[in-house]
Amino acid sequence: MNDESGPLDRSTAVEYASWFKALADATRIQIVSLLARRGEPMAVGQIVQAVDVGQSTVSAHLKVLADVRFVLVEQRGTARYYRINETCVRCFPTAADVVMGRPVPTQPDAAACETGGTR
Repeated sequence: MNDESGPLDRSTAVEYASWFKALADATRIQIVSLLARRGEPMAVGQIVQAVDVGQSTVSAHLKVLADVRFVLVEQRGTARYYRINETCVRCFPTAADVVMGRPVPTQPDAAACETGGTR
């Protein structure tokens, strides 16, 4: 954002819009909530049981969440395990503050969001 009274720059707006869009579904909110509260990687089958939605639907939602890096995927043999990306989830309230023009708390390193690590 170049000017505090003007709109966000386009690239930031596009990134934040993708985050908001990823969370614009009740099932995806349930999945993010489940993974955040469990605090450990979960297999698709475990997620399916918890949210009571079909496996293909859960897999599609997990792909959307992984595309915006809210969840990270780990391959173990033939199974895929999903876990919350704590760094990116911490960025989300900051994104809402930026969009609304509120004072911005210290942001985590954006590069850490891509890998789920901290820098």
